[in-house]
Amino acid sequence: MAGPLTARAAGIIRQLVGAWPETPGINDLNRALRALSMWRSHVLAQTCVSQTGGEPVVVGGPFAGMKYIRLSTEGALIPRLLGSYESELHPHLQRIAQAGLDCVIDVGCAEGYYAVGLARMLPGVMVHAHDISAEAQTVCRRLAELNGVAERVRVGGKFEPTDFEAFAGRRTLVIVDAEGAETDILQPELSPALAGMHVIVETHDIYRAGTLAELTRRFSPTHDIVRVDLGPKTDALPQWMAELGHLDQLLAVWEWRQGPTPWLVMTPKG
Repeated sequence: MAGPLTARAAGIIRQLVGAWPETPGINDLNRALRALSMWRSHVLAQTCVSQTGGEPVVVGGPFAGMKYIRLSTEGALIPRLLGSYESELHPHLQRIAQAGLDCVIDVGCAEGYYAVGLARMLPGVMVHAHDISAEAQTVCRRLAELNGVAERVRVGGKFEPTDFEAFAGRRTLVIVDAEGAETDILQPELSPALAGMHVIVETHDIYRAGTLAELTRRFSPTHDIVRVDLGPKTDALPQWMAELGHLDQLLAVWEWRQGPTPWLVMTPKG
């Protein structure tokens, strides 16, 4: 008997197929494929939770052991639980963490994967987590409480370009994932303090053309910049996943991206 998730997915597919012309185009088929893939990703996430005793927990990566929630506020859940989520950034996060930090500013924190994960990874460091979504703020606070770091994760709403000035002179890591608003947030001419901060920003030319080039231009005078592109996921999967088909293994690490969203990892010069 189909569960609610499967029934909902089937309803979405019926709607999509029902709207098809006599000869569906590539975009029609792609929308159906994406919907089915997201359904399977949800099913795999539920299976992953069942494998950890019925409570969601991150099982790999730098945030292994972090208690989690059953539904992410943005993007795929199971890559977060597996610890493969944005694994391309792991070595950069480790390097910056080893350099010593006073605080982290996470703009576009969603449910708190980085905010809470870094608070656990960096004892004593204060994390300032911001999101324009009230739901994301609520869930981020809950995740911080769940992991015993609520006193070091301060959650807020919109972060203005000039707000970085309050952290001038501190050893700060800035993480920005703002779905196209990164050029609005990261404006060094409005906040000179950014010149001394480590910055990791996900760029979204898919939403705002020229974003990557513009941020590179803005920060090149003050930072050494490394472009990091999405790559194949090579981390070892949990043993229970070895029993699954190859397609399920691929979908388990799929992050639901609709196009290239390269990161810029920017380190202050000198």
